[in-house]
Amino acid sequence: MLSIDKLLDEAIERDASDIHLIKGQKPILRVARELVPSEICDVLEDTDLYDAYDFFLKGSVSKDEVYKKYKKLDTAYEYKTIRLRVNISSADEAPTFTMRLIKNSLPAFNDLGVPDIVRRMTMQPQGLILVTGKTNSGKTTTLNALINEINETTNKKILTLEKPIEFKHTCKKSIIVQKEVGMDGDVLDFRDGVKNSLREDCDILVIGEIRDKETMEAAIDMAESGHLVIGTLHTKSCAETIDRMINFYEVRDQASIKYLISALLKLVISQRLLRGIDGKLVLLPEVMVVDNIIAGCIRKEKFSVSELEDAIQSGIDKGNISLINAIARLFVDDKITLQQAKDQIEEKNIEILNRTIMQMKIKKN
Repeated sequence: MLSIDKLLDEAIERDASDIHLIKGQKPILRVARELVPSEICDVLEDTDLYDAYDFFLKGSVSKDEVYKKYKKLDTAYEYKTIRLRVNISSADEAPTFTMRLIKNSLPAFNDLGVPDIVRRMTMQPQGLILVTGKTNSGKTTTLNALINEINETTNKKILTLEKPIEFKHTCKKSIIVQKEVGMDGDVLDFRDGVKNSLREDCDILVIGEIRDKETMEAAIDMAESGHLVIGTLHTKSCAETIDRMINFYEVRDQASIKYLISALLKLVISQRLLRGIDGKLVLLPEVMVVDNIIAGCIRKEKFSVSELEDAIQSGIDKGNISLINAIARLFVDDKITLQQAKDQIEEKNIEILNRTIMQMKIKKN
């Protein structure tokens, strides 16, 4: 019989980031990006998975109805010093679980490896800041570290929209209101939550996910009305983020939205997590500060990803960090291998990476 508590104790002890429960497999832990089987649990059967389903739903009729209707459910669970973000879906006629372990204590901002320009940009009164990256790239940790930094240093009202709430913040110098998005939460969807925030007298709005045009429009309206909006997007680079934002809209509307983006967007950080030489995860950040040159690239009739990437590379003195520079820095500082560095970029950019590494080594010596 599956014991969720014992499995969680094992995951905490092994410092796992995720747990997977799949029919016909032992529980699988993700430890430093590697998938490894539980050492204390047996192979999971239907009864184990349905027991886990009952364990996490705790008799909630509304959650049960959501799962049965949509064949998926997002929920949260607290255990000892951690919170769990739990996704339940269906596979092979049984529930399947993906659980993200979230420590209740946030790492210090300076320990994350996030460039300080990102923290400084959150001190401005209005605009749009985006934290982007693929799944498991540390976006949520960065987002919450920024919230905590603001909370400790400034007197603001911060409103967050999350699905589900992961880190629970305590009000310090700022007031923080955290709202959970979903059928069983505080607001039905991100779009409605953003629209209502205009009436809630907040200084800073944090949007856990911007996945559609409606939420993007609401975020832009919020920034345009004089608020600071911080949100996340699932994109792999700063230039791709702009491309995604533009392509939320029909071609006939893209000229006007390019103008708004160029005026309101202040900064994009796109991040990846790599397993370092020492076995620990290391942050690989790309940063784009929207100055006049970047804004001009965004407003052009024909948007070019490569042109924007060149502008990021040439604007290092403005606080920009290109992907190639970030990769080269991690290699020169002996945090990743050369092969890992090359794996992060396209073949056509290998020679540029090699030159950048040589230049950094010369400066270092």
